[in-house]
Amino acid sequence: MFAQLFDRHAAGLHRYVLRRLGEHLADDVVGETFLIAFRQRDRYDTARPEARPWLYGIAANLIGKHHRSELRAYRAMARTGVDPVAESWSDAVDGQVVAAASSARLAAALRALNDGDRHVLLLIAWADFSYEEVATALGIPLGTVRSRLNRARKKMRTALGGIDPTLTTEDTQESSHG
Repeated sequence: MFAQLFDRHAAGLHRYVLRRLGEHLADDVVGETFLIAFRQRDRYDTARPEARPWLYGIAANLIGKHHRSELRAYRAMARTGVDPVAESWSDAVDGQVVAAASSARLAAALRALNDGDRHVLLLIAWADFSYEEVATALGIPLGTVRSRLNRARKKMRTALGGIDPTLTTEDTQESSHG
């Protein structure tokens, strides 16, 4: 059963970690994520219908350990205006974010975010998580997800001159309802 979990989620998780840490760490972090998940499989709440947020939460904790590398990558993107990770693969779902990621202004703004805000923003933008999935993955209340995302998006809009490349279908629907 664990092999099915791996088959279902490994590729998406790898793309997300690749975008966060680069090719040199992605394989290791994804492997370590599944190793931790396997070791903690008896602790998984089977009442939850989907394991994806749990896996990404484990990965987010591991990414946090590689924080300094991530900040160096954002500094390099800010200097060069090129995201070498995004250029190594293409995914139609996040094409808009990939295009914006090459922006030196965006890289500088991402670097300026605190860890919590960055995790929320990138899980929404790069992993296509719902707010509920982000809350589950990071172990935080839904309201905290919303406030962190709002704060991060304000910084992104400012950095990009009013453009927000991270809006999702869920956001568009929410803004039309209230």
